[in-house]
Amino acid sequence: MEKQQLFINGNWEDGVQYEELHSPYNQEIIAMIPLATKEQVENAIASAQQTTKTMRNLTAFERAEILEKVSALFTERLEECALILASENAKPLKAARAEIVRTAETYKFAAEEAKRLHGETVPLDAAKNGKGRFGYTKREPLGVVAAITPFNFPFNLVAHKLGPAFAAGNTVVLKPASQTPLSAIMTAKLFEEAGLPKGALNVVTGKGSVVGDLLVQDDRVKMITFTGSVPVGTRIKEKAGLKRVTLELGSNAAVIIDSTDDLETVAARCAEGAFNFAGQVCISVQRIYVNENVFEEFVEKLKYYTSQLILGDPKSETTDVSALINPNETDRIDNWVQEAKADGAKLVYGGKQEGTVFQPTILVNTNEKLSVSCNEAFGPVVTVNSYKTWDEAISLVNDSEYGLQAGVYTTNIQKAFEAADQLEVGGVIINDIPTFRVDNMPYGGVKNSGVGKEGIKYSTEDMTEMKFVSFKL
Repeated sequence: MEKQQLFINGNWEDGVQYEELHSPYNQEIIAMIPLATKEQVENAIASAQQTTKTMRNLTAFERAEILEKVSALFTERLEECALILASENAKPLKAARAEIVRTAETYKFAAEEAKRLHGETVPLDAAKNGKGRFGYTKREPLGVVAAITPFNFPFNLVAHKLGPAFAAGNTVVLKPASQTPLSAIMTAKLFEEAGLPKGALNVVTGKGSVVGDLLVQDDRVKMITFTGSVPVGTRIKEKAGLKRVTLELGSNAAVIIDSTDDLETVAARCAEGAFNFAGQVCISVQRIYVNENVFEEFVEKLKYYTSQLILGDPKSETTDVSALINPNETDRIDNWVQEAKADGAKLVYGGKQEGTVFQPTILVNTNEKLSVSCNEAFGPVVTVNSYKTWDEAISLVNDSEYGLQAGVYTTNIQKAFEAADQLEVGGVIINDIPTFRVDNMPYGGVKNSGVGKEGIKYSTEDMTEMKFVSFKL
């Protein structure tokens, strides 16, 4: 057990108070985490503010070089970082390694975007009174960016905020999720090793009600980038005033299975999408709508592939599914499953706890108004219902307060394009599950799923101000 420190103005600083960090899998104490005081948070913001000029003056090459080094360091330290994930959020090693690979790739994308960030010329002579004038735009950094990150991808989702921010020449105050501070602290160490200017990155751990509110309301902070729950995101937007805000919030991602030449592969992929990291993924498969002609066959195949998943210790090489982030979440999922069964849903597989792990659970014939259908499960449970008509399937997917991504399996090209047009989501994934994401694609939802887009190119541009310049020749 190690006592951790805050990272402020390039220095490692003790906390005044500490709290225990417990393993979600076995509840062992794995670290002591400092709770940042109001003064320490304000010092972190001041440090970031003071360093804005330094970051602004770095060349595109210098910013890219730092990000390239960080990418390489993550590749070198892959096993160490994967073990941090297994310890602090019970991510099975196989999934943890995959996250670190993606994290290195994300910083690589950011390094490339640092060199691509540019403006454009504006043809002022296209206007009647624009003769003899030359105009162009340029991109300038916003200044201080506050990043508030979740527990489920604590390396890669931090990368989606730090990478674009530094590529654009900003500074950052990072507030990681309370359950996953070790990954943020490791990230700060790697940026320090890579030569990031002191004060450009500050990491403050502690209570969201203290740290988060200070970051959101401070006028020196020019942008809030947040990934987390709808209630917290709503409060941030209400308190942020005129700050720029990007919110990646909840989802209950759906997939339509209309027609396919390979139902076996589709079922295996849906099991992966529903239960990877115990369903604690914003775009985890939560609702599956299956054409009635293949419904029974699909359910049997999904049950088979789910039964092949290995439950247990996240540090085991063979584990596929481990504990949820805390016991309260396990109790909530259990209550939702019991509610569905009481309402008449059929339990096809799972539905029980094995130690601290909740079994991957398949429910069929579920009421669309049940918690397990209309709310965000963020756990290892999936509902499967049949439909008769294509229009019905589209309507069922859209009947949600969320709209992050949706998947559609169909061999009919007309239906594929109709789905792309008619589904009320930020991303439509044809012939794959909604859980598909690569780190350079635009990513963000509609409705209660959030505001703004992530994806390195899009985030980098969003973290700049466009300035227009005109010359009278």
